[in-house]
Amino acid sequence: MPTSEAAAIAAELRTAMGKLTRRVKHEDHIPLGQAAVLGALDRNGAMTTSDLAADQRVRPQSMARSVGLLMEQNLITRRAHPTDGRKSLVELSDAGRAALEAERNRRAGWLAQAIEAELTDEERALLARTAALLERLATR
Repeated sequence: MPTSEAAAIAAELRTAMGKLTRRVKHEDHIPLGQAAVLGALDRNGAMTTSDLAADQRVRPQSMARSVGLLMEQNLITRRAHPTDGRKSLVELSDAGRAALEAERNRRAGWLAQAIEAELTDEERALLARTAALLERLATR
């Protein structure tokens, strides 16, 4: 059972992270679900729609709709599966890779500007150390 101190820190951290996440999302131009699919394809390479659905923990029908929307926007392409003729693979197009990079840059750019404008040098150093701690907690 966590101590009351740890529980209080956890509650404050969860609230602050939620607010920050919502604020950063205001910079998005690509809907979150679609950006998540593009990110998965960027990290994992070509995938089947079923594999994408499992990766994103959504129903295959929902992923099929997302894939269709992304294809209409020319952000992904479809090609035949190399070993199973019944399947196809989807992958990032050049336009999809560029859109994903622009989305990431918008998010990071806003956050970098906020850090520069709002935090002192000492606070920036503390935040840099905190980022490593958050990463450690996220991988637990």
